[in-house]
Amino acid sequence: MRFGEIPVLEAEGAILAHSASTGITSLRKGHVLTRDDIEALHKAGVSRVTVARLEVGDIDENDAASRLARALQFDGVRGGPASTGRVNFLALESGLFTVDSDIIHGINAVDPAVTIATLKNYDRVKPGQMVATVKIIPFGVDAALIERIETQVARRPAFGMRPFRKQRVGLIQTVLPSVKSGVLDKTKRVTEARVVHNCGLIAGEMRVSHRTTNLAEAIRQMSATSDMLIVFGASAVADPADTVPQAIREAGGVVHHIGMPVDPGNLLILGELGGKPVIGAPGCARSPKENGFDWVLDRLMAGIPVTPRDIIGMGVGGLLMEIPTRPQPRQAEPAARAVCVAIALLAAGRSSRMGGPNKLLARIDGEPIVRLSAQRALKSGGSPVIAVLGHMAGEIEAALSGLNLVIAANGAYATGISSSIKTALLHVPADADGMMVLLADMPALGPEHLRRLIEAFAEAGGGAVVRATFDGKRGNPVILPRSLFGAIERLTGDIGARHLIETGDAPVIDVEIGPAAMVDVDTPDDLHVAGGVIA
Repeated sequence: MRFGEIPVLEAEGAILAHSASTGITSLRKGHVLTRDDIEALHKAGVSRVTVARLEVGDIDENDAASRLARALQFDGVRGGPASTGRVNFLALESGLFTVDSDIIHGINAVDPAVTIATLKNYDRVKPGQMVATVKIIPFGVDAALIERIETQVARRPAFGMRPFRKQRVGLIQTVLPSVKSGVLDKTKRVTEARVVHNCGLIAGEMRVSHRTTNLAEAIRQMSATSDMLIVFGASAVADPADTVPQAIREAGGVVHHIGMPVDPGNLLILGELGGKPVIGAPGCARSPKENGFDWVLDRLMAGIPVTPRDIIGMGVGGLLMEIPTRPQPRQAEPAARAVCVAIALLAAGRSSRMGGPNKLLARIDGEPIVRLSAQRALKSGGSPVIAVLGHMAGEIEAALSGLNLVIAANGAYATGISSSIKTALLHVPADADGMMVLLADMPALGPEHLRRLIEAFAEAGGGAVVRATFDGKRGNPVILPRSLFGAIERLTGDIGARHLIETGDAPVIDVEIGPAAMVDVDTPDDLHVAGGVIA
């Protein structure tokens, strides 16, 4: 390929290397110059242009990128169309990305003009996420380069997706007098969120005393109904003959490896019973923060075997990001900054999809849905709880009588949800760090779900958006930090704060809370499924 500056009158059929203007139109980089373009540029006083010309044996950037993309072997991924010398590859399912680094290195070593970039091996990906990209640097390359690569990559898959499999995971926790039941409850919630995030489900939970014989029997029983077992010991493993590894052996299983070079996550145990993985979880896995346990669980739930050699190889990169800020031995752990979160309970809507009745006055277990939502908000730790009323305000307020709420009237409720959010904001205390937007028609939400969101908001220092999710899908409720209050005041129409979240500068933290994040009551069928009846 020839490249350089030439007289504009000699540039017909050449590829424009830098954008140029005729005074009326702009010709972009990569544009193939026509006779009309030449005349327009000449009339505009442009005498010389920088261009590229393909020579015999060259192919243009898009053809080269397309050929390379077709030559690559991959699974669970689709390649897009070529544009500006680039082809992007997108994941088809949720799972782990796997890549043959030798093939990628080999392609990139052929010539600097031809490049391919990918995610790291075993990175988590979502459907539609870009996992790899081919880019041809110049406007064209020698076809012989592409032919070399085509021969080189034909032997085995270069990369692919290992989708998460729908596995049943059994959870066992051992108990000592020093372990509070709240810790066990939190461990179950955190573990279930991890498993659900990987498209699995918790097949059951057992809590047994921290004794080898009791734990061994629990492992045998739970393995009969599970595809995988996770065991949390009440005391950290200190020896290969300690309670958890010994119980795996006494249950008839085998212990493959104890310990891992990932911190946090050092005290993981990898075992097996009847062909089913058994993981002795480290204590840090009781927290939702990333640790070595996640790396092992993700691979196993994607059907990727994990061997002692794999665990040993996790040391490089195994010093995780939170380590520099983790308290050192004998140093007190700093408490999360206390935050104040007001709760906006939105109860002003017209229930138009119910066909007449107000869904918020429907009853579940004898209580109006709006009252159930308010009671749960009051138990969450957020304060104050601001009930925004509009349609049938008198009846709704009566259903809320006796509760310690701030009642806020939204006279503009018919204009849409933004008016209710702004109405609530008028009643948020000046010292509040954030406001939770809680829809009053979500009866599956309990105070524990709301507390988890508030805890995540506190751990982030009160400066992030915190959003409830289920299986990676965004749901409700959401906590908005004070930094977005000004933008909330400018909302109009029947839109919530979603676009503020997606376009704002505040970081977004997604908290997996399970199906409750997606369950609302909009139609009679929804009400029936939720177990409600019209009063």
